[in-house]
Amino acid sequence: MKEKLEQIREAARTQLAEAQADLEAIRIRYLGKKGELTGVLRGMGQLSAEERPKIGQLANEVREYIENAIAEKAEAQRKDALENKLKNERLDVTMPGKAPEIGKRHPLAQIQKEMEDIFVGMGFGIVEGPEVEYDYYNFQALNIPENHPARDTQDTFYITDNILLRSQTSPVQVRTMEKQKPPIRIISPGRVYRSDAVDATHSPLFHQLEGLVVDKGITMGDLKGTLETFAKTMFGDQTQIRFRPHHFPFTEPSAEVDVSCFVCGGKGCKLCKGEGWIEILGAGMVHPNVLRGCGIDPEEYSGFAFGMGIERVTMIKYGIDDMRYLYENDIRFLNEF
Repeated sequence: MKEKLEQIREAARTQLAEAQADLEAIRIRYLGKKGELTGVLRGMGQLSAEERPKIGQLANEVREYIENAIAEKAEAQRKDALENKLKNERLDVTMPGKAPEIGKRHPLAQIQKEMEDIFVGMGFGIVEGPEVEYDYYNFQALNIPENHPARDTQDTFYITDNILLRSQTSPVQVRTMEKQKPPIRIISPGRVYRSDAVDATHSPLFHQLEGLVVDKGITMGDLKGTLETFAKTMFGDQTQIRFRPHHFPFTEPSAEVDVSCFVCGGKGCKLCKGEGWIEILGAGMVHPNVLRGCGIDPEEYSGFAFGMGIERVTMIKYGIDDMRYLYENDIRFLNEF
């Protein structure tokens, strides 16, 4: 049995000397429940009382040797693996680095920023408000009572009978007039929602920028001058604007506003559909009922308001013929701007 134990120790030493020795397999072969050393120990009952202590001591020495040898080999393998990993992952700091890919503003964000800068340059402040709004601020305070026909064109998404996703940023104007007394000169950009089917020119989610001015002596001439300054700055110095009579419940008088086509100069082309003019926004003088509802005396103050779709301005500015391109996140398309 002594010779058997020595053979086990020598066999284990030989296997552990291999560079890629399978340590777990070696442990199981010699020290497992059915291992060779365990088998020897089970046969110790056949030894005499004199031999048993000597063989037991030798068996413990062999077990300790194998356990220590496996631990040393495991540490050696760990160090070799780490060294190889460091060699393979070594960085050559003298090599030129890779330039990071820098992102940029979405075309909608670019146009919104450009529009904001134009109006801020004219003395407007930027005010934002909640996208989840009360029916009162989205409709009633804007002279659109319940069952008014104008609600049909601004059908939106209702959370409750009284809470909805705003269909315009006009509620921001109402909230501002409630909290701030004239003079007021603000723009309110942001997302709005309407229950529209998705097509080339409609989306249930889009962006608006609206403006409001309230002060003593404000006239339609001030509105025209403001919008003319915006149009010339946005589309070029040769741009002209025209007002067409219209009706909005929250302004009186009201107008649709067109700009002369900056591609053909008003002669007629594909962009303006041969008309020479492009509709971009609605505007008008703030209705007395709206002023009165916000605690502003319409006999003392007057004001004008306007609103335009940021998507529409973006499409006109860049010659985009389908609004859906702006939401598809196609890098090839976005890299053009």
